[in-house]
Amino acid sequence: MIFLLLGGLALGVLMAALGAFSQAQVATIKQFGAWMATLGLLVLVVLLFLTGRVSGGIGALVIFGPIVWGWLRRADSALLRRAAPRPAPPRRGAMSRAEAYAVLGLAAGASEADIRAAHRRLMRAAHPDAGGSDWLAARINQARDLLLG
Repeated sequence: MIFLLLGGLALGVLMAALGAFSQAQVATIKQFGAWMATLGLLVLVVLLFLTGRVSGGIGALVIFGPIVWGWLRRADSALLRRAAPRPAPPRRGAMSRAEAYAVLGLAAGASEADIRAAHRRLMRAAHPDAGGSDWLAARINQARDLLLG
């Protein structure tokens, strides 16, 4: 009975981990894999030292150390490149016309076609279904609605 409960608990933990893993970004997954490889190398080296195979542990560090270190550096740099600054927290109150033009990246007095084109271009990148934020998509929609009346 205890094995059945432990198996159910392990299955629940596995399903939760898979759910979190499916929502992770590619750079985060690469960094996670690099760190797991590093931890695996360290565990291997410690086990070799504990079993009296010091030369094997040193050999593993010499052979695999630079490879794993390169993976870590590449994964960390990819994560830093992809990290974008967070948008400002949502403001309370109505948006002014100047703010609406700034959100859409347009000059004051832009035509209706320019407003629609800017809205479409920004929503392709900022839409929540494409990995964007709900807040930013709402600001873009609010700016379009204000400028188009």
